[in-house]
Order: sequence, then C-alpha cells, then structure tokens
Amino acid sequence: MTIKAFDHTYYMKEALKEAQKAFDKDEVPVGAIVVCQDTIIARAHNLTETLHDVTAHAEMQAFTAASDYLGAKYLSGCTLYVTLEPCPMCAGASFWTQVDHVVYGAHDQKRGFSSLGQSLFHPSTTIESGVLEEDCKALLMEFFKRKRK
Repeated sequence: MTIKAFDHTYYMKEALKEAQKAFDKDEVPVGAIVVCQDTIIARAHNLTETLHDVTAHAEMQAFTAASDYLGAKYLSGCTLYVTLEPCPMCAGASFWTQVDHVVYGAHDQKRGFSSLGQSLFHPSTTIESGVLEEDCKALLMEFFKRKRK
C-alpha cells in the first residue's frame, strides 16, 4: 500500500500492530516496520523469547527482512519506524544499514540509545521521537503490569 511520504502516524500505527503481535506471544511488545519509497517493505516484532535469542529485537528482524526484500545490505532511502527507542545494539545496527530516518514512539529511559549520551546512528540518519508516544507506552505498561501480577 502506498502512503504519502512522512505520514508518521499511519506508519507508527502499523508498527503498533507488530507490537501487538509481540504482546500476544508474551514477548516485550515492540514492533518495527521499514518503509522505502512510501511502501512498507518489512514488518517485525520482538522474538527474543520465541527464538531464545537476545539479539532478536524488532529492529534487527526488520533490518534483516528489509535487506532481504531489497537484495542489499544498505537501507539508504528507507525509514525505520519502531514503537520503542532503539537500544544501543539496534542503534549500532542502524548505523551499519545506513537507514536514512529512524522514527520511534516511546522513550526508553533505562536502555535506549540516548541513555548513553551519544549518537550511535550514521551521521546522515535523522531521528524523530514521540510519534504516538502515549499509545506505544500504554502497550508496554500493560505488558509489564501483567508480568508483575
């Protein structure tokens, strides 16, 4: 489906659908999509529990799927939408993919890349935060509330 460029709300809602899939699998509910030329080319969500792999974050899964779709290791011209601020590992991976834009919803005070006080992204990557932040945060809070019961 083709959508007007930079319609961040639409694309973040698509990432939230992926986060819901993670929630339903009892995974930390983080979802990600990659958009290229106004087309969603990859969809992913956390699979760390399912795959028994601490690196199976939504962003990592989305980067792999997008690279496979494009048949290329670089994601120039692409935008990553993710419901939670990327961790340092995922920010570092985005550096290597050379993705043009990263748009995220909720901030991660403890484990997000910004907690390091430095940018781990490629110098040409632009970052935008807070898109549908309350919706992204609400799903995470509900997940951890259920876990604490």
